[in-house]
Amino acid sequence: MKLVSYKTEEIEHLGVFLNGHIYNLNSLNHVIPDSMNEFLWGGDALMEAAHRVHEDLISGKVEGKEEVFFELLAPVPHPTSCRDGYAFRQHVATARRNRKVDMIPEFDEFPIFYFTNHNAVQGPGEIRCMPDHFEKLDFELEVAVVLNKKGRNFTAAEADQYIAGYLIMNDMSARTLQMDEMKLNLGPAKGKDFSTVIGPWLVTPDELEAYKVPAEAGHTGNNYALEMKCWVNGIEVSAGNTKSMNWTFAEIIERCAYGCDVLPGDVIGSGTVGTGCFLELNGTGLLNNPDYKSQWLQPGDVVEMEITGLGRLYNTIIKEDSNFSILNLKK
Repeated sequence: MKLVSYKTEEIEHLGVFLNGHIYNLNSLNHVIPDSMNEFLWGGDALMEAAHRVHEDLISGKVEGKEEVFFELLAPVPHPTSCRDGYAFRQHVATARRNRKVDMIPEFDEFPIFYFTNHNAVQGPGEIRCMPDHFEKLDFELEVAVVLNKKGRNFTAAEADQYIAGYLIMNDMSARTLQMDEMKLNLGPAKGKDFSTVIGPWLVTPDELEAYKVPAEAGHTGNNYALEMKCWVNGIEVSAGNTKSMNWTFAEIIERCAYGCDVLPGDVIGSGTVGTGCFLELNGTGLLNNPDYKSQWLQPGDVVEMEITGLGRLYNTIIKEDSNFSILNLKK
């Protein structure tokens, strides 16, 4: 089942995407709230109700009226929080090699994450950027999960049951801002907090059963073989696979929930897949060829991301009509 959030006449709604159409869930079962956030707080009971509506639509038992004029939003328009992990060893090792530093051994000891700005989460459409963001503006190709249960101090063996579904994530990054502030060993902050893109819909775990593969030896939790790709202006720039995640989402969630409540509506990203950003690609290119021409996102660029089973996410980079620079405020 593919769940969406969308807007009609400035009002947000919850829907199901089926055969190219969106159907409002609340209109087909009034028990289901007409917002994703309320729906996620309903846990398994509301998820089962939504599955019943979905099955009735497929079988023709009910006829829904598809939405015609709407704006597609982030599937979870108002996350309770947004964390991003560091699960792909290939990305970490390559990025460190490109900087001529050794692989950090702690990567293999425990999963990590950082909190990003949950109020800057957005869906398909325009990504509006300030001038400083274009100082090495980057995409990051990721997969993410959304939770629909509250929990605390549970193990990785229990963690997958907290996952409502999966979606594509683009962890947008302004690298000059990011690298400046992280010299102070705090962050990332302004290099990340302007936009995190998720979408186009939230896919429930049952749709991914056919892609399930074993987790790496010594690791716990569900793992899937889903191809991941990114195009910029129609040119493929990145390709990877979720099966190369070294840390599972279950293990990341276990750490998130240690001594802390995780909540319905929490969004948790995987971190960047290997080759999944210009920072890594440019570093590898320059390492192999000093004359390599680095690439960064520019105004007007179209970024498309696709993950098997999770859909295709489109965004266009837009420059705000402003010359204001916080980089120029440095003392």
